[in-house]
Amino acid sequence: MKKVLVTGGLGFIGSHTAVELLAKGYEVVLADNLANTRPDVLDGIERIAGKRPEWVNVDLADQQQCGEFLAAHPDFDGIIHFAAFKAVGESVDKPLDYYQNNLGSLCLLLQYLRGRPECAFIFSSSCTVYGQADELPVSEGAPVKPAESPYGNTKQIGEEIIRDGVAAHGFKAIALRYFNPIGAHPTAAIGELPLGVPQNLVPFITQSAAGLRGALKVFGNDYPTSDGTAVRDYIHVVDLAQAHIVAMERMIDGRTAEDFEVFNLGTGQGSTVLEVIKAFERATEQKIDWDFAPRRAGDVIAAYADTKRAAEVLGWRASRSLEEAMGDAWRWQQSLGESDSSGATGGK
Repeated sequence: MKKVLVTGGLGFIGSHTAVELLAKGYEVVLADNLANTRPDVLDGIERIAGKRPEWVNVDLADQQQCGEFLAAHPDFDGIIHFAAFKAVGESVDKPLDYYQNNLGSLCLLLQYLRGRPECAFIFSSSCTVYGQADELPVSEGAPVKPAESPYGNTKQIGEEIIRDGVAAHGFKAIALRYFNPIGAHPTAAIGELPLGVPQNLVPFITQSAAGLRGALKVFGNDYPTSDGTAVRDYIHVVDLAQAHIVAMERMIDGRTAEDFEVFNLGTGQGSTVLEVIKAFERATEQKIDWDFAPRRAGDVIAAYADTKRAAEVLGWRASRSLEEAMGDAWRWQQSLGESDSSGATGGK
């Protein structure tokens, strides 16, 4: 049985990936310091998978904590590294926190790979590395432009650090540049619930529909798009999680063509913010109150993926629709029960 570490494993994407790993028979260890999640996510993973993975409460950006954790687990066959702060707007306000957390944890994990180069490493990267791309859809060959936000810059720098480490120390890695993950597991046992006010569109939509927030703010109505709102490629989180398993197996089986490979993960379709709102209303028969607000710093006009490389090389394609994702997100929201104003659940 192969043993895989999932950092940020109680987070939105990490928890769904843990479920998929367990379904494939992997031994799974989760590392998460609960910076933006809750411990009862572990219960949801167990309900779906029928197994309870090991969870360690550890701050991987803390050198002592990370070192002690890795010393106690010297035998990982793979690492999927999700643990990072991830809100574009917040990163503009708190750039030093983002650099210290996102890059510090990465460097400490790569030090582990120096002593275990056979360990597969999957890096959670982002389409933000492209900035505002010159051409759409965005392919992996598009230039990496100056980042629009400190968050995006941590992903750019992170890839550079990995590339340098691969060249110097002989380990291998895959960076998965994904677009906008949404939805929830169809069982409604796990989903997206950030602590505090959501920084991403879909959880704000679902919390607004549930009466937990005021009107949804749509940031910007003057973008050069079909309806004036920003365009993104929204991918169901289960599709995204399954892509990580495919990438992990590619590395463990020794099928990589290069020591450092990069793949886009998206649907290949762009949707405006207003189109996402309408998809939610169609999928749930819930009406959303919304109004326009000024553009946010760090937001690009449009980004959606060219997915040919992932399809041809990984053999992976997204299969779930936008409306399916919105329906799953709403069922997850409904399953949460009463919530307080901080966004923490009062029972599930």
